[in-house]
Order: sequence, then structure tokens, then C-alpha cells
Amino acid sequence: MKKTHFENATPILRVEDMAASLRFYVDQLGFRNADWAMEEFTCVSRDASSIYLCRGGQGAGKAWVWMGVDSVRDLREELVASGVSIRMEPTNYPWALEMHVEDPDGNVIRFGSEPEA
Repeated sequence: MKKTHFENATPILRVEDMAASLRFYVDQLGFRNADWAMEEFTCVSRDASSIYLCRGGQGAGKAWVWMGVDSVRDLREELVASGVSIRMEPTNYPWALEMHVEDPDGNVIRFGSEPEA
């Protein structure tokens, strides 16, 4: 039997205030809002990564999402310059150099790049 190819996985995060969420993801994290965006549901993306945002539905909120980036240290500087509070400063683990930020609804984005030697 032929196995089905999986294209990607895109998390869906519950948000309560879409405007506040878009300010965070677009204005501060540098994502782009979908052209088809609606008040209740949208998709924000940056390069090859994307996250769906659903207002008042699709989950209980306060989810955690992993996003790989080429340099957590460079991203930290970029985000701090745009006013983002860092929940967890870059920390080296065996699997990645990782940093956490939290969106207005308590969802945590874990950014990771290759671990440092």
C-alpha cells in the first residue's frame, strides 16, 4: 500500500482578542497576516512557518508551539528591539538553543536553533 505524503503541520492557537494577537504576531514577531484573514480565524506566517489563530474556539488556550529558526540569538535581538518580552532567555539544551516568548493569550512560542558547542 502506498503511504500518504504529509505536507506540513500548522498549529491552531486559541486567542480571545484577534486585534491584540495580530499586533503581537505581525507587528512584534514579524509574521504576515493571510490575505483571506477573517475576524474569527486567520493564518500568520513568516518564511516557511505558519500558525492559525482562532478567536474564542478550537482549544482551551495556553498551548505551546515549537518553531525552528536559524539563529535564536539574532531573533532575540530582533524581538527585543520590537518590544517583545522574553519569557525564557536563550538557553542551551542538547536538542537546541531555545528561547520562549508568550503571546497575549498565554500561548508559548518556543524558538530553537542548533545547540551551541
